[in-house]
Order: sequence, then C-alpha cells, then structure tokens
Amino acid sequence: MLARNLSMALLTVFAARAAAPDGESLYKQRCATCHDGQPQARMPSHQELAARTPESIYRAMFEGAMMPQSAGLATEEGRAIARFLTGKEFGASAGALAGKCATAPSPLHMSDADWNGWGYDRENTRYQPKPGLTAADVPNLKLKWAFAFEGDTVRAAQPAVVGNRVFTGSASGAVYSLDAATGCTWWKYDAGAMVRNAISIGQAGGKSIAYFGDVRSTVHALDLATGQLLWKVKVEDHPAARITGSPAFYGGRLYVPVSSIEEASAMLPTYECCKFRGSIVALDGATGKQIWKSFSVVDPPRPLAGKNAAGAQLWGPAGAAIWSAPTIDVKKKVLYVGTGNSYTNVSTPTSDAILAFDLETGSLLWSSQVLAKDNFTMGCGRGANCPEDRGPDHDFGTSPILRDLPDGKRVLVCGQKSGIVWGLDPDHRGKVLWQTRVGQGSALGGIEWGPTADLENAYVAVSDLLNRGEIRPGGLHALKLSTGEKIWTTPPPELHCTAGAKGCNSAQSAAISSIPGVVFSGSVDGHFRAFLAKTGEIVWDFNTARDFETVNGVAGKGGSLDSAGPVIAGGMVFTNSGYGMWAGLPGNVLLAFSK
Repeated sequence: MLARNLSMALLTVFAARAAAPDGESLYKQRCATCHDGQPQARMPSHQELAARTPESIYRAMFEGAMMPQSAGLATEEGRAIARFLTGKEFGASAGALAGKCATAPSPLHMSDADWNGWGYDRENTRYQPKPGLTAADVPNLKLKWAFAFEGDTVRAAQPAVVGNRVFTGSASGAVYSLDAATGCTWWKYDAGAMVRNAISIGQAGGKSIAYFGDVRSTVHALDLATGQLLWKVKVEDHPAARITGSPAFYGGRLYVPVSSIEEASAMLPTYECCKFRGSIVALDGATGKQIWKSFSVVDPPRPLAGKNAAGAQLWGPAGAAIWSAPTIDVKKKVLYVGTGNSYTNVSTPTSDAILAFDLETGSLLWSSQVLAKDNFTMGCGRGANCPEDRGPDHDFGTSPILRDLPDGKRVLVCGQKSGIVWGLDPDHRGKVLWQTRVGQGSALGGIEWGPTADLENAYVAVSDLLNRGEIRPGGLHALKLSTGEKIWTTPPPELHCTAGAKGCNSAQSAAISSIPGVVFSGSVDGHFRAFLAKTGEIVWDFNTARDFETVNGVAGKGGSLDSAGPVIAGGMVFTNSGYGMWAGLPGNVLLAFSK
C-alpha cells in the first residue's frame, strides 16, 4: 500500500509538472516577434524586460499595453511568461520600506517657487523664474543624492517639487513622497499600474491633494501629507487607454488628458482596428466626480465596409490621442491640448492639431490642424491594420506653451514630431503666425516631449532619434517668440561611445527646462547638460550613464534621458536617468543636484 501511495504521489507531482505552462514556449509564440532580435522600435527588448519585476510584466499583459496580444492566455500562462522573462518569483522583491525618513516631517508650505505638475505653471512654459540658484551657480552643480526604483528600467515620471518634498511615480506603480534635501522617503503608495506622468498638487475640499493618472486610465487622489488614498476613478474604458500626460489642476477642477496605445494593439492581425478616441476629462478635485468629458475625435467609431487581410472588422474614425499636459488660459477660460495621429483611413480634422476647449463646459471651441490625413498604426511595420492612406506619425507629443508678446498679442508655441515648431494665435482660432523647422522629423521626433520658453525666446531640443544620415540626431535651438526666427543653434556634442551600441545616440528627446540665463537638456547617451540662454554655450555636463549609490539602498543605474524633463526648485535640479526603450539605455534613478 505504501509503495502504491508513493507511486501515486509521484505520478501526481509529475503530472502537475507536465501540466505547468511552459513560459519559454509561450513567450516565443506570443511575444518574441516584437521583443527579440531587433525589437520593434517602440517595444522594450528581451533584455530590458528581463530586468523588470514579474508583477510589472504580468500587469502589462493582462491590465495594460499587451492585453490584445495576451487574449486567451490563462492566468498561470501569463505568470509563467513573466517568470521566464525575469527569472524571478512573484513577490520576491517585496520588503520593508528602505530609506525611510527618521524624523517627523516639517510642515509643508506651497509657494510660487515650487515646480508643480508638468510645465511649472499653467501655461506650461517649463521656465522657473525663482530657481533658488543663478546662472553663475550652474557650473558648480554637484550630485547631492540618488534614489533608485527597484525593478524599473524606464524612468518616465517627472518629479514634482512642492515645499521641501519631491513627489514622483514609477514604472512599477509605486508613488513616493521624498525629502527634497536628503532623498529619504516620507511615504509610499501602490497605484497598481505604471505611473508615467508628473504629479499635480492642488487644494480641494479643505485638503492638499496629489493627483496623477496611471496606464490603466485611472486617476488617483492622495492626501499630500500622508499618501492615503482619498479617491480614484477610471476615466476611460477602452482597454488600450492610458494617462500619459499630467493632469492639470485649476479652480477646484482636475483636467485629465487621455491617450492610448491602440496603435500597438493594431499589430495583431485579428484585432478590430480601431475604436479609441482621445479625450479631456474634467473631474471635481474634492470628490473625483466627472463634470464633463470631451473627445478629440468628435464622431464615435463605426464599423466600416472593409475588413483587413485576416478578416477582422475595420472601424473608424479613431485616434487623436492627447499625450501631454493641458495648458490653461486663465484670461480666456480656455484649455489647449495637442493631439496625435489618426489610426484609420477615416481621417479627422482634429488629429495632429492644437485644440481649444471651454474650461467650464468642455465644448470644442476650435481646432488648428497642421497635418491632415496622418493615418498610422504600428501594424504598418507588420503588415496588419495599416491604413491605406498612411501618414508619417507626426504627433503633437508636447504641451502648447502660452506666452505674452511685447505688442500685447499672445502666442502658442507648439513642437511637433515633424521637426517643425509652430507659433499659433490663441486669440484667432489657432491661426498660424509662424513656423520654423529645426529637425528632420520622424515617428520618434522631430520634437518629442517639450520645449521651454522664457520671456523672449523659445528653446527647442531635437530628437530625430531615427536619423541614419549625415546629420546626427539632437541639437538645441533658440527661437524668437514673436517671429520664430532662429537666434542660435547648438549642434549635438560628439559622442564618446561605440557607434551602434545601445544608447550611443545624441538625440535630445526629453523635455527641456530653463531658468533665467540657462537651459537644461538631457540626451539619449545619458548626458545631462546646461546651456547659456544667450549663446547656447554648454557650461555644465554630467554623465548619468553609470552606477549610483542610493539613499534607499536599492542598486542604482543611470541610462538614457528621455520623456520627462528637468525640474528646478529650491536651489536644486532634479532629473530622471534611465529609459530602456527605443534604443535607449535602461536605468532606474532620480538624481538631485545642488551647488
């Protein structure tokens, strides 16, 4: 009997092992085409995925970007793929909060010298007039502390600095409140999904509140002092929807931009492309209750007459995702946003455009489209769900900058992935005042994440990440606000890395920022630089592509600078380092500098 029971037990074990999902095989079937070898330009490589946590891989498959590709997978199959990719078990990285502040926090006081949200101010100028340091101090900046985010390979969440605190999210979904002077941690909140936008701080219902969105299109509102959840609300039900741009807080309301990665979903031949429409959602800041929601594509999608080569139903119109933070025009009570490309053959007059919405009602006041029929999906590179009338994918990924001109007129400065900077008239329905080409343009910029503007000039960094010709990617330009005239150009510095190696690229894709006399810009090769605003001369250069000892004890590694831009407040300069996508170097640190 004992022998029989033992045999049965062994058979049960062997059967269980035989029945366990094969993560490697499933990965090859479902994922390898896009992530192995030469990965699709917008997809992380196998190596980059391996550096993440199994939880983040699982979330991407079942709750995020890869939901269409994961359709039909059982839970354990998804977990098996995540284990195979990372070589880690679920929950292995969980532990006590390291680097916690040892003393009680001092009172937090908001001021106009804070860097609150994406663009410093409601006009999204990314210009800090009260930085707490001068242009003469910048060459003496030194690293003060580094904070690392465990398991992350992409640092996309720009920090916000309010009072003596730094607030920032992460790819793992962890959101932190850090001490600005030391980098120690006051609190940590788990959003449950990647947070890649800047946190916006506002006061509503008698509380100071931190607002942000995640890649599952959910908005979170936290008590600023404690990190306790006050409310959260999902603002879009489309499975590919996400919040990439930072919400903007004004007048007790939170204005939330909604984007998507349905362009990636379209890579699946059986996917019914496409149904997502970009939108702006206005929420009550105290309760999260929706006040209004306005779509960037006015008409809802409908089934079209044709089907794709795999027999999947085609839909349209769709697209015009809103990737960046809204710009608030307090004078006219108007909100401005830039939109991305159309996803289908049904072109829309609001794609690749600057849109103006009424702050109170959400009604669309006008649309200024600069490129018609920019119809594109990532299926175009795979032979699936590619619009017949295909465009170049020249989104507006940047927030419009609203500035006053000396003659009493105003201008919206808008950078496009085409490589063109547009000067539009906000008081005459977005009429084009000027346009200036600064880059060659491509699906990865052109101008990718955002210029900055002081009282006289706009400063524009060029990505052109995909350039393969004689003109190297990158470069910084100063343009006169009133005319778009080029004042100076600083070409990208020479690279000191192996040509063709990952991260060996001079593209300046990240958003840039400025203070009186100085412009800060990072590059894909990991260099963080300061330029004189009058001449473009480089006066400070710090290579972030290296290992760091961190205040929270997590292994820190710098890499490419992309997406989020520098933040300056209280005499300190903050930047992310690490962006393991699109030929970039992975990394996981937030760096703080002071004189």
